[in-house]
Amino acid sequence: MLTLALDTATPRSSCALVKDGKLLCERETKAVAVLAVADTLLAEAGFVTGDLDRIVCGTGPGSFTGIRIGLAVARGLALALDLPLAGVSSLAALQEGAPGALPIIDGSRKEIFTLVGGEPAVMRPEDLQLEAGAVCVGDGALRYRSLLEAAGGEVPPDSSELHLVRARFHARLATDFGPAERVEPLYLRVPDAEKALER
Repeated sequence: MLTLALDTATPRSSCALVKDGKLLCERETKAVAVLAVADTLLAEAGFVTGDLDRIVCGTGPGSFTGIRIGLAVARGLALALDLPLAGVSSLAALQEGAPGALPIIDGSRKEIFTLVGGEPAVMRPEDLQLEAGAVCVGDGALRYRSLLEAAGGEVPPDSSELHLVRARFHARLATDFGPAERVEPLYLRVPDAEKALER
């Protein structure tokens, strides 16, 4: 099974090519360039889009624009190539890359996206209840390092790979493949654009 996986929920997006559970190649990119990077990865590995068996996409939470771009690319490819698509939470993938750690994605607006009781949640970082010594990873952990450490958490160095949402982990976690239109974004709050329309 040749799987193309991508996640564009954070500023440091990722695209990976996985065959039968083995990572062939992976590249960090920008959301707007993810389709071109996917094409490059396929070419470097000696494949074409017609060789793909399935696609996996990060569903967020994270940047609204980033999530929309990733889903549009994944859905478009799945529909054009008649391939099954699976969605995987970006928080779950971040945690898969740092077992035992608490994933924290920067939510902007002085908020974070994280897991509370195993479920995705949005909150102010100062409202997060941490156990002493809890390891926090992700761009949200980096942004609010001092606050999290003051609350008893531990944040790996800024250069640590543990802070990146890697598409390879989406491929590892994906199980529920089906029609492209079934995969929905995980926003956790109303986008600014929709709020403006309500006024």
